[in-house]
Amino acid sequence: MAEPLSQEPMHSQGLYGERDSTQGRGGGDPLRFLEFSTQGEDAEYEYATQFHDLSQPSRPDAVGTVGWGDLHLGASNSSNPADALRAQEAAYRKDAAASQPGAFAENGLAARDDAGRAGLGASMAGTGAGVGAAGGNGVAAADGLSASMNELSFDEMGEEDAMDFPATDLPEHACKYCGIHNPACVVRCNVPTCRKWFCNSRGNTSGSHIVNHLVRAKHKEVCLHRDSPLGETILECYNCGCRNVFLLGFIPAKAESVVVLLCREPCLSVNGLKDMNWDLLQWQPLIDDRCFLSWLVKVPSEQEQLRARHLSAQAVNRLEELWKSNPTASLDDLDKPGVDDDPQPVALKYEDAYQYQNVFGPLVKLEADYDKMMKEAQTKDNITVRWDVGLNKKRVAYFVFPKEESELRLVPGDELRLKYPGDPIHPAWQSVGHVIKLTPQEEVAVELRAGQGAPVEVTHGFSVDFVWKSTSFDRMQAAMKLFAVDETSVSGFIYHRLLGHDVEPHTVRNVMPKRFGAPGLPELNHSQISAVKSVLQKPLSLIQGPPGTGKTVTSAAIVYHLARQEQGQVLVCAPSNVAVDQLAEKISITGIKVVRLCAKSRESVSSPVEHLTLHHQVRNLEEAEKGELHKLMMLKEEQGELSSADEKKFKALKRVAEREICQSADVICTTCVGAGDPRLSNFRFRQVLIDESTQATEPECLIPLVMGAKQVVLVGDHCQLGPVIMCKKAARAGLAQSLFERLVLLAVKPIRLQVQYRMHPCLSEFPSNTFYEGTLQNGVADADRCLPGIDFPWPVPTRPMMFYVQLGQEEMSASGTSYLNRSEASHVEKVVTLFLRNGCMPHQIGVITPYEGQRAYIVTHMARNGPLRQQLYKDIEVASVDSFQGREKDLIILSCVRSNEHQGIGFLNDPRRLNVALTRAKYGVVLLGNAKVLSKQPLWNILLTHFKEREALVEGPLTNLNQSMVQFHKPSKPHFDRRMPSSGMVALGAPEPFVPSLTPAVPAMPSHARPYPPSRGPPFPPSVRPMPPPAMPGASYPSPVSTPFPPHLPNGFPRGGAPSASPHGPIPPRMPLPAFPLGPYAQPYAIPSRPLLGQAAQQVAVGPQGGGRGFGMGRGAGGRGGGGGRGLGVVADGRGEAGGRGRGVDGGVSQQEMLTQ
Repeated sequence: MAEPLSQEPMHSQGLYGERDSTQGRGGGDPLRFLEFSTQGEDAEYEYATQFHDLSQPSRPDAVGTVGWGDLHLGASNSSNPADALRAQEAAYRKDAAASQPGAFAENGLAARDDAGRAGLGASMAGTGAGVGAAGGNGVAAADGLSASMNELSFDEMGEEDAMDFPATDLPEHACKYCGIHNPACVVRCNVPTCRKWFCNSRGNTSGSHIVNHLVRAKHKEVCLHRDSPLGETILECYNCGCRNVFLLGFIPAKAESVVVLLCREPCLSVNGLKDMNWDLLQWQPLIDDRCFLSWLVKVPSEQEQLRARHLSAQAVNRLEELWKSNPTASLDDLDKPGVDDDPQPVALKYEDAYQYQNVFGPLVKLEADYDKMMKEAQTKDNITVRWDVGLNKKRVAYFVFPKEESELRLVPGDELRLKYPGDPIHPAWQSVGHVIKLTPQEEVAVELRAGQGAPVEVTHGFSVDFVWKSTSFDRMQAAMKLFAVDETSVSGFIYHRLLGHDVEPHTVRNVMPKRFGAPGLPELNHSQISAVKSVLQKPLSLIQGPPGTGKTVTSAAIVYHLARQEQGQVLVCAPSNVAVDQLAEKISITGIKVVRLCAKSRESVSSPVEHLTLHHQVRNLEEAEKGELHKLMMLKEEQGELSSADEKKFKALKRVAEREICQSADVICTTCVGAGDPRLSNFRFRQVLIDESTQATEPECLIPLVMGAKQVVLVGDHCQLGPVIMCKKAARAGLAQSLFERLVLLAVKPIRLQVQYRMHPCLSEFPSNTFYEGTLQNGVADADRCLPGIDFPWPVPTRPMMFYVQLGQEEMSASGTSYLNRSEASHVEKVVTLFLRNGCMPHQIGVITPYEGQRAYIVTHMARNGPLRQQLYKDIEVASVDSFQGREKDLIILSCVRSNEHQGIGFLNDPRRLNVALTRAKYGVVLLGNAKVLSKQPLWNILLTHFKEREALVEGPLTNLNQSMVQFHKPSKPHFDRRMPSSGMVALGAPEPFVPSLTPAVPAMPSHARPYPPSRGPPFPPSVRPMPPPAMPGASYPSPVSTPFPPHLPNGFPRGGAPSASPHGPIPPRMPLPAFPLGPYAQPYAIPSRPLLGQAAQQVAVGPQGGGRGFGMGRGAGGRGGGGGRGLGVVADGRGEAGGRGRGVDGGVSQQEMLTQ
């Protein structure tokens, strides 16, 4: 408990009120808390302030109080603290308004109205509330402080001199972006390798300069300036010493005028702290709206900002990227040749495969370099290991690898290095192993390649890092090279079609079956039969499978009939192991022989189709049990290794056995990268099917295609999320566009499956009308999608859907690259608990959210605060929207997270992410979010209107829900879809997606100097521009089919050529393009126009311009950028503005929630 305020004069106490060094803080450090009298609105605040310690013991190295980390003043040699303060004040203030009520309290003294003396505080007219800081760490607060701190006003310090001298004379503490150097406005990044200063103004960035730097550099510690009101202070948690500013917040004590800095996790939630005299419910983060609170770090005045250096957001982001490789780089270095040059963007058509390789090769290398940098930077120290021995006698290490909100995720098969530094008893040791298992509790099982000498008696002090392997990228590069130099890699038709050349339609001569279904599979519906029939007759087919339409069953039926044609083995691929396993299982049901080829690093990973895997079949060869292979296999398992001679013999025998098994198979299933496995190097596959092809990059899809493909089937849905590209530069250049999407733009008409069997009809209504032009039909009735015995308060009992309005504010997550919303998380727990109490099982419920920060917080919050058994909450899957693609649950709870005034909704803007989120549930869906904020975005406005019209927009406690009366914002102007017939269809919700140039990029060598395989024939003449697709009949503008494209193409020319839409050339004028000729089936995203949109139904489409990667727009030279998530964002310099991908992340990352989207 705090002691009563001393009535002794200030000079007898000393400004800092120091304790004896025996009380926990040596060296005369300032005390932690500051307190002052607030006895009424007319009370005078005296200099006589007294510091008091709480019952919590002090930490010797803590800075922290004001309860804060370390809010203390700079050292002073003056014996009179008041004189010291005045001297400090005079150093940077010329015109102090010392007697002005509410003035910024400079150096920790409580303000006296008639004396104008400074303190970290303000007198609040009418309330008597004030804030004071004293001495080293002090900040004091009156009752109601948490509600009033943001309203504090400040004197303008040093405005006249803020930027009165040239940049070369700027002090060391000047903001590295804009040059502002007011000590009260700047903060130092306290990471030892950085130590740069930044201010708390926004400039042209979405957040303040210091927060923007912390997010992009992934730094988390800051220190205030020594001449700031709080002195040279490192902000940290009072209780545990955590210095992560994204976790820190402040709370006032209940009975004392004290402010305490406390971290959100774990201290705010620890039960032990609830006994302290602190009001934990009033905790607020130090960073709000991506800026430090103004009472902590002053926001520069308008005059200071006007005189400051102005940088565009692009320049700021380029500078941050440059600092990663050159920490001492300056703004002048941005203009040096070769700095941050953008790679050549992908094109819609290519002159030949050499040009194709010259465009995609550098993009793959960019992604490889970025992936290598990210993985090698991931190191975890102080790991605790649990040792075990696997069934194969190999040593297995178990340890917890926290899922931090980085761009990387561990998956089975990843290679890790486990190291022990050594001690007096055990020597230093390290070994490499593969991840064989991941648990929901974040425990990782690593099977060590060489377990000899492992310090199994030791459990603490280990470190873990990634082992980067270039295998997947090497195989992409090899495939592109093979595509260019080997005329037998693909057929002539496939070769020209992939390059975008106009070729005559070709029909495959196959014997058509009488029945298009397959044994063991469900009966096909009319659209599935149509898809199978069409695929069997065409050399190149695209199948679009909207959610729940039986895409896997259709693919299995297609593979069954292809295998029955007896034209050789069928190669079946997908970008992910999960998708390959699902399809392999379905195909094997039909009775044909399937081999599942796994990467060697995954042979120890359990699989649902283990019996189909190649390594399992090798172990179970009947003749192997009697042969030498079996003997060597058993010997290796017993001893762990073989002699060099035996190892050589074992590998040779194993290769022979593997080849025989593969040759006897009808179908070989593997990942796209796995198709480049050396074990398949001598195989040729005429027929190739790639499932989930919209989630793979073009070079990734090319790996299975260059193995002799003559008949190709691509299955996917370009209305759902696409491939994950970590490097934003590569994404902006077009690597994030799938081959499926480019072929759609080249007028290859996809066949759409039209009957969905997953969702309750009321759940499929909005996705069907919004993303699939109303073509989806329901294969299930209302009665088929009712959970018996579940009594949940749906607003309309016959419609299991609701939008639960929330008003809680978003906060930045611990990484700074993601977001969380504690209020939404609390209500998610209440909804989950109600479902569980009503009889639902945990495996029936899925909680999804776009943000990794929210995902992690929900998991922790439910386990800690749920009233039911903790294990019930642990068994509920909580995942990101992106990781749930292709999955389903009976009940889905979606937490939207975003709730702010200025930052927007990040990558919730992406229509594809919304499509995925809304289509995971079978029986019911609950959305939680701030309807007023979300309604600013056109697509979300229409969704909220959809819920409101169906009386499913509700608020209040779950036991007494009421219709919400929230007023929606007027949505921003919608974007018209330039790929639509001009029939009033409007594409909403996203800036223009990336679309490659209609012109071939400049070839690396003259086309006449390259040999063209006779079987393929020459491409179109270089002098002839590729023609646009013909206009639909009845289009409202003339078709330009009879004339070639003008020289000023909307997407520009490559560098060094004609005028371009890139930053290196002028932006050409917009020009009309013909309507997309394929009608609704080819529309990736369109919405019928509504009167509320205020748009003309017959507006003429305009040419594609640079922009973020969205839907329904002409594709510009932009990437997947945009202030957030997956490429939706502001058009700037012909590119999507730096944003994340994230499948992730506002200004965050590529996959990092992009990262803060």
